[in-house]
Amino acid sequence: QGIAIAMDDFGTGYSSLAYLTKLPLNKLKIDRSFVIEMEKDANSMEIVKVVIALAKTLGLKLVAEGVESCRQRDLLCEMGCETIQGYYYSKPLDADDIQTFLKRAV
Repeated sequence: QGIAIAMDDFGTGYSSLAYLTKLPLNKLKIDRSFVIEMEKDANSMEIVKVVIALAKTLGLKLVAEGVESCRQRDLLCEMGCETIQGYYYSKPLDADDIQTFLKRAV
């Protein structure tokens, strides 16, 4: 039916590792709290690396949330993260503004 399921905010709150085996997930979204801290905190950097490795091992796609800088983007790309979202690319936009944004991006 073309439906995909993503686990949002992976690594925080209710996103337990147990769900990786209990839910038919297609994608993990790395929580922004790890992305924001990874440049200054070695533990956050290691958590991001482990989440990326885990997703790849399980055949899941990845999204890194909360990317705000070129350096964060570069680090995530070097680690193998396929999809990045955050203010680095754009703030959230309403329907009218997204059309203008996409026209400029092409």
